[in-house]
Amino acid sequence: MTETVDDSRQKAILNSAFQAFATYGFRKTSMDDIARGAGMSRPAVYLHFRNKEAIVSKLTEVYYAEKSAAVAEALASSGSVPDVLTRAIKAQTEGMAAILASPHGLEMLDNTKSMAAEIISEGEARMAGLYADWLTQQAQAGRVRLLAGAAETGRTITATLKGLKLIGAGAEVYEQQVAQIAALIGAGLEVR
Repeated sequence: MTETVDDSRQKAILNSAFQAFATYGFRKTSMDDIARGAGMSRPAVYLHFRNKEAIVSKLTEVYYAEKSAAVAEALASSGSVPDVLTRAIKAQTEGMAAILASPHGLEMLDNTKSMAAEIISEGEARMAGLYADWLTQQAQAGRVRLLAGAAETGRTITATLKGLKLIGAGAEVYEQQVAQIAALIGAGLEVR
């Protein structure tokens, strides 16, 4: 299921909630904080979302929909295997450093993991599938050498990226590690 937000009021609520969670943390953020940031009343927010947990679920759905589209677009671009893979990984991880740099970034990730586990699982599987499909095409074209199957390699890429954000090394280190992983995987897969 791909989720997007077409309603401008829902977008305002989600943007406000994200900013509030990053600033105050999930527990300290109230529905009043979210409503105020969205420029509406608390009852108006409740017309769209029953509670903060529902907002987190929707934020997670939107995140995976946007990231899946960005990764698919990057993988459809032309270039060397390392270049295309680096663009896809950058598309997948873009914005994560800002979350990690926020005072409550790790708390946001932990809360999302506990409140939206099924959405995360589906989203990660969708991302792994995008990489697997691309790897299959590249292997058939003789551009990559796979040591494991395409599906397993796709799962390894997404699991590695997921793991990097959870180790809590900070935004700058995270970005360096993502760049290093992209370069290593791209170079390791490319047929020379």
